[in-house]
Amino acid sequence: MIRATRWLQDRRFKQGGSMASGLLASASAVALFVIPSIAAAQAAAEGNAQLEEIIVTATRRSERLQDVPLSITAFSQDDLTSKGIVGYEGLARETPGVVLNKPTANFNNFTARGIATNGYGANLQNTVAIYIDELPISSIGNTTVLDPNLFDVERIEFLRGPQGTLFGSGSLSGALRILTKSPDLNAFDAAAMVDTGVTDGGSLRQRYNGMLNTPLVEDKLALRLVGFYRDEEGYLDNIGTGVKNSNTLVDWGGRAILLWKPTDALSVRLLASYEDSNPKDSSLTDPSLGRRKRNSDRPDLFVGELTTFNATIEYQFEGALFTSSSTYSTFDQKFFVDLAGTFNGAIAFGLDAYAYQDTFVEELRLASEGGGKFDWVIGGFFLDRRNDVDYFYRSTPEFLAARGITGLPDEYYQRQYNHTLSHEIAGFGELTYHINDRFWLTGGLRYGGLDSRAYVEGGYNSAYLTNALLGIPGPLAMIPIAPVEGVKAKERRPSYKVSASFQPIAEVTTYATVSTGFRAPVVNGFAGRPSLVDPNDLIIPNGADTDKIQNYELGMKGTWFGGRLTSNLAAYLIDWSDIQVQANRVSDSVQFATNIGEARSKGFEFEIVALPIRDLQIGLSGSFNRAHVTKLTPQEAAISGAVPDARLAAPKFQGAAYLNYGFDVTASARGFFSAAFQHVDSFPSSFPRVPGAPNQILPTYGYTDSYNNVNLTLGAILRQLTVTTYVENLFNDDSITYIHPEAFLASRFGTMRPRTVGLRINYDF
Repeated sequence: MIRATRWLQDRRFKQGGSMASGLLASASAVALFVIPSIAAAQAAAEGNAQLEEIIVTATRRSERLQDVPLSITAFSQDDLTSKGIVGYEGLARETPGVVLNKPTANFNNFTARGIATNGYGANLQNTVAIYIDELPISSIGNTTVLDPNLFDVERIEFLRGPQGTLFGSGSLSGALRILTKSPDLNAFDAAAMVDTGVTDGGSLRQRYNGMLNTPLVEDKLALRLVGFYRDEEGYLDNIGTGVKNSNTLVDWGGRAILLWKPTDALSVRLLASYEDSNPKDSSLTDPSLGRRKRNSDRPDLFVGELTTFNATIEYQFEGALFTSSSTYSTFDQKFFVDLAGTFNGAIAFGLDAYAYQDTFVEELRLASEGGGKFDWVIGGFFLDRRNDVDYFYRSTPEFLAARGITGLPDEYYQRQYNHTLSHEIAGFGELTYHINDRFWLTGGLRYGGLDSRAYVEGGYNSAYLTNALLGIPGPLAMIPIAPVEGVKAKERRPSYKVSASFQPIAEVTTYATVSTGFRAPVVNGFAGRPSLVDPNDLIIPNGADTDKIQNYELGMKGTWFGGRLTSNLAAYLIDWSDIQVQANRVSDSVQFATNIGEARSKGFEFEIVALPIRDLQIGLSGSFNRAHVTKLTPQEAAISGAVPDARLAAPKFQGAAYLNYGFDVTASARGFFSAAFQHVDSFPSSFPRVPGAPNQILPTYGYTDSYNNVNLTLGAILRQLTVTTYVENLFNDDSITYIHPEAFLASRFGTMRPRTVGLRINYDF
């Protein structure tokens, strides 16, 4: 523990130099990529090749990406396959202004445009909403979010900035939409992909994906089946459990989609999906133990099992499309973690938590066809969610016996059974008025109510922590926990958007937008409970009120040189008030939610794609951001660990560049090469002080490393067969990309997967 703390302190003093180097390197990359690309594009402007037009549905209707007055990054399935993107990490690195805080599989927290106080946010709604089709999987009130399989998707859209008008309370700073492919009514299709690789150190990666599309009744009925299995051996050794490559991931599941189109106007889409994601241990490591080592008394588990059923009905009226989407899902989780680091490993201390969640979502929309004087969408949204969490705090049989502590029925010294009921109902709409062909105005409004109430169903507690810390042997008294109905948190408020768009020429769209967003209030499951370790420590408060965002954005999207170059630019300023934060009670490390003052984030994002010659595509993206606390009372500072002008948990610069080149191998074979580079600056892991002890530096406080990632692919296409070799993390960068902000995790640092060399085979039947 001491060595790790010293290592963090050293990093705090060294981070400034690495950041400056990163900015210099990034500036050089801009010069190297942008200037030649533009020149080459201009020189080849007389040719016929042009970039593929991208269609998105971010506004709930199909529109060209270059016409939508929003900051959007879109990925097709071809994009994902060519870049080897199979999870959230790849999406974040290729999206400007976005960082993924990922300590391990199924433990994710996106940051967009600097809106984050730390990389964890325990029991807080994510600031970026994540949707699989119409299901919001991120609004579950914590950061344990399933890593979904991304095979056979229609498109992925990452919307930046608050999206409260169309996507609700969870989209405070952005929304990620994963859109699955619908069946083809007229053509049989099948595909299979096998991906195998070896990670530095000898661990094996295996991925298997398959798809079958079959029409059942021509033009009327079709079925699409997708299956997947993923077994990736780990690369960390757990010295506590003695398991080598302990952080192995096994993930499997599939989905079935039935599309029925009885008439030209009516379609019915039925989906059933299942995914079981089972990491065998955490991917958090501790450099003080040696390279790629971690330590826990037993495996830390973040297991997720998601089952989803959806029925979507669409009816095409004259001039408008009606959509009804009904979704029911269950999400079962295991959250097992060794907490011994809280007390420097002096006592056995852990948490085994089981969570069970049922969600029903209904959304109704009516959207006009585009191209008229007015474009509009109106709709209603309803969410009903129950989340059960069973908290089992444990010792170990060995520790209890060694200390002579008796009286417990088993190794668990505290059991508590909680559940939370949440509801949201809202109406929304957007209206665009085209004043003429070049100038249009958009206004959007969402108004609704949210409520949440936590219930304690019972359980028991004991004085284990006190006796264990003071060395007191003997029997422990079992203290019943009475059932409690918590305070109901309610909120009714609007979200709005106002935007003006202007096209000086047909190929250029400029826009100015003001938009808002908010997060739902939070109730604390342990509200009102004193500490059994220190009765003078603070009483857990009821919860946290809504926090709010005001976003001001200017943007420009352009298509140049006959479609050979596109550029998307956006500048923004965001005011964040009543910030929801996670705090910890010092004596027993109980987490709770509260509010603090205000923060401001401002920045600039860019995306440039060029096709200088027919077979060469070059892309460059990046973002500059400055985000810090602007208003803070002494009381708020004391409880949260924040200080005036504290940086938020976001890099000042991040960027990515890629090159795709195609070439003929033979008359019937086509070769391709791809190189992708990503850079992320360092950023603070949390606020710098100990919550509840504002004069103490947080032992886990530090900066992530400024890091680079390079991926290469080389392959060939022979009719229906595609063979690809690849290298991920070419230079085997083991920089710290995540620091867990809480003291109770001894192994608390996240890194990229080490260099992995692999072979991917795709066959389209």
